[in-house]
Amino acid sequence: MATGLFTLKQQLQGLIQKAWTGTQKTNYVEYLVVGGGGSGGSSNGGGGGAGGLLQGIVPITTGSSITVTVGGGGTLVNGSLAGNSGNASVFGSITASGGGGGGGYNDSGLNGGSGGGNGGNVGDSSKNGQGTFGQGNAGALVLYAVGGGGGGGGAGTVGSVAQGGAGIASSINGTVTPYAGGGGSRSGATGGTGGVGGGGAGAGDSGTPVAGTANTGGGGGGARSSQNSGTGGSGIVIIRYPNTFADASSVTNGTKTSITGFTVYTFLSSGSITF
Repeated sequence: MATGLFTLKQQLQGLIQKAWTGTQKTNYVEYLVVGGGGSGGSSNGGGGGAGGLLQGIVPITTGSSITVTVGGGGTLVNGSLAGNSGNASVFGSITASGGGGGGGYNDSGLNGGSGGGNGGNVGDSSKNGQGTFGQGNAGALVLYAVGGGGGGGGAGTVGSVAQGGAGIASSINGTVTPYAGGGGSRSGATGGTGGVGGGGAGAGDSGTPVAGTANTGGGGGGARSSQNSGTGGSGIVIIRYPNTFADASSVTNGTKTSITGFTVYTFLSSGSITF
């Protein structure tokens, strides 16, 4: 008899646990927030800096709508100008800055999540763009360079003479994916390569600069004279939490996926979410 009661108790506990699972709201989420990348500069232009990258865990207030902003990349330039900075991405209180634009002819790279590389005019002593602390790195400073500028900074490393800095890989969505690579500069015969993580390549003696990859926060490539620079790649916001908790009660412009042990929401454009 006692054994039967014990078995019944176990069954009841199992039913209660089953009913609870998937109905309790989460009180925290893991996040990846990447700002939009900066565009490259024009006329011996430097590469655009990658968007700032932030990741971590943040508490959530159940029932509150959380605004999600996905920053656009910096727009192209033409005519010996510094590139345009990207726009910030936001998840509630978390803000990842947009990347700085690359320097143009005799222009400084701009500051941002990651800084843009300076322009590559002969004798140019303008400054490289600096990255935001904890979000990205500086672009390269190329002094007295002939026919080329500095690579834009990435979230993982600084930009180099022509190449964009590397980004940072995340597996928050279940697949290891690099984000926030810096743009390559206009340099030499083939152009500087973009940093791993969506950075666009710069122009060489022929060819055109490449835009930063959309929804990576990659910086755009630098351009030759009278040539459009590469635009910055747009940012992204991804959040996840254990799948023992309930789905969000309301989502705008976010896509839900499931991976082992987690529920994931990905935002490629601005929206909102309520838990």
